[in-house]
Amino acid sequence: MSDNFYRSNKVSSQPITFQNQFKMTVAANLFIPKDLDTSVPAPAIVVGHRCEGANEGEPRNVVSPDLYAETFSAAVDYLTLQDFIDPERIGALGICGSGSFVISAARIDSRIKAVATSSMYDMGAVNRNVHVHELTPDTPDIQREFYYFYRTSRGEYMPPPGSMRDLTTHPTLSSMARLMNFYPFNDIDTISPRPMQFVSGDQAHSREFSEDAYAGAAEPKELYCDLYDRVDLIPFAKFAEFFENRLAVNNTATQ
Repeated sequence: MSDNFYRSNKVSSQPITFQNQFKMTVAANLFIPKDLDTSVPAPAIVVGHRCEGANEGEPRNVVSPDLYAETFSAAVDYLTLQDFIDPERIGALGICGSGSFVISAARIDSRIKAVATSSMYDMGAVNRNVHVHELTPDTPDIQREFYYFYRTSRGEYMPPPGSMRDLTTHPTLSSMARLMNFYPFNDIDTISPRPMQFVSGDQAHSREFSEDAYAGAAEPKELYCDLYDRVDLIPFAKFAEFFENRLAVNNTATQ
């Protein structure tokens, strides 16, 4: 894994909690620019890493697409209650599997005015076609890679160390049924006229998911295939440009 946990000295971070519609407490971090003028309503971006770590909920290791999508909306709920946030200028970014969950959220939550994804995985398609629980001599390389990470001790702890063992390596089997019935790109065109941006590694196995989503989405939409797995190569400038333009005053979609 790349050491992508860079913390800018231009922002302050504070832990926050808020409830989702299921009355579960969600834990998050709120990053605020140190030079922010709080007297002027500012745009905000929800970066979703879903319901892991310090979040409430039992049993642990349950994977629920509906719950993950709802967490994006719950974060928007929280932001709209902050005096220094402009509720009409809230965007969302989903990374890896969260890319499919943010799309699912944006389809039904018009308060999300701009959507971006980075190396998105369609988690429904992945679980229907990619994940395996055992290896055979004929197992393709990409499925072996998934197995060695998500089904062995290699994936038990991510930097910084996780608080629970087997957080990603042993999801409940009932979760798989939910994911197999998850089709995040259905009706993706209904997100329009709100803009969407898809960024993927140019050699990434996941590239096909960004291309599929882009093909199904309506305008305005953008697709970039670039390098992804090193801090100095992640196209942060593309994300910054997208959100700065799309969440600018008087430039957000109203539907």
